[in-house]
Amino acid sequence: MSTMITPQNKRIFLVGNLSIFMIGLGMAVRTVIATNLQEDIYNHIDLANSTTMLGEAIGITFAGFAFTLLFGSALVDLVGIKRMLMLSSIGYVLGSLLIIAASFVAPGEGVENLVLAGLLLTGLGWGAVEAASNPMVAAVDPENKTQRLNVLHAWWPAGIVVGGLLGLSISALELPWQLNLVVLALPAVVMAWLVAKTDFPVTERVSSGISYGEMFKEVFKQPMFILLWVCMWLTAATELAPGQWVDLTLSRVVGMKGILILVYVSMLMFVMRHFAGRLAKKLSSIGLLWLSSLLAAIGLYCLGMARTPVTAFLAATVWGIGVCYMWPTMLATVSERFVRGGALFLGLLGFAGGMSIQFVLPKLGAIFDNAKIEAAGGLEAFEKLRGDELDAVLATASVESFQSLAVVPLILLPIFAFIWLWDRRQAASKSEAAVSVGNP
Repeated sequence: MSTMITPQNKRIFLVGNLSIFMIGLGMAVRTVIATNLQEDIYNHIDLANSTTMLGEAIGITFAGFAFTLLFGSALVDLVGIKRMLMLSSIGYVLGSLLIIAASFVAPGEGVENLVLAGLLLTGLGWGAVEAASNPMVAAVDPENKTQRLNVLHAWWPAGIVVGGLLGLSISALELPWQLNLVVLALPAVVMAWLVAKTDFPVTERVSSGISYGEMFKEVFKQPMFILLWVCMWLTAATELAPGQWVDLTLSRVVGMKGILILVYVSMLMFVMRHFAGRLAKKLSSIGLLWLSSLLAAIGLYCLGMARTPVTAFLAATVWGIGVCYMWPTMLATVSERFVRGGALFLGLLGFAGGMSIQFVLPKLGAIFDNAKIEAAGGLEAFEKLRGDELDAVLATASVESFQSLAVVPLILLPIFAFIWLWDRRQAASKSEAAVSVGNP
């Protein structure tokens, strides 16, 4: 039976939805401005390694996100959900301002550090949102975690859709690309106002009377959590890395703006996440993750092969359906299985997801850079390429980067299959035991 949703709880859900919308908007803005950062800053610093440098810069956002989650999730009960969400708003506003400032500084080490600082602050803000919002929603409706967390994280793709469409409009109207960062700061200001006027619940761990010491001890008592934590590195790489990569790599290859693919996939995810509860009841949460991994692998491989808008959208549909439920269902799976782990377990999971992208994006950048130089026949030859010849070289690099990523969800298939079968056997054993007790 569902927990009664009071007007106060509805307000809490509103704050949670807006916070997730804000970080989704941030994802879109980073994707939209990636090409601008590369062309205006990194190409002038080191043309041969500019994509690698861009990957490292965007990756630092995920590092900030990961470390905030690592420490914030453990301290959220002491700091409080209200203060954590306030910190996230400050991070997004200051981070946006720093990147805008960097765009007006001459290319060099100083401007590079400004960009890194700005992206790091938005990453810290992102981590503060996840550290506060996930345990907040789980505490409000603990009996429907898979559904509630998927609905909450449906506002992530909603933010991507809005940010992507606004980014396209800003580009089409030939407005300064820095306007994207102004747009990003606006919901942060609104959220700060809402948070200041809202009372928040304690986390589920606190309401259950589980001490801090008991929560930390749970990490070493649960080998299944360790396995799921390892899986989170791979599910996050499957879902988030392609989203940051799609505009930079596919725009010239398929003859359309890559951000349109991300917007389309995000619209798909927004709708489908509202049905996660029904699918999880039919397949189980782990069964849903297994199916997601299979579809994601197929979709990523096909994205690397796409050469037209139609084939890109078809491949993106398969990938989008695959990754749709990964992040929130991983959170729900851990929260359902390990209540005593509290916000710490959710934070450790998010830390794994953030650090995964910190490693993956620079690696993708290196794969792309090496492939483009090799396909062109050397750096000097690449610098001279224009038009169709340049597009052909970038297509080759795009194929290699996407198809290297398609291996990641394939690794997940046997792991989730093992857990799925283990759960079914455990359920069967309990059922047989119950029958035995009922019929001595």
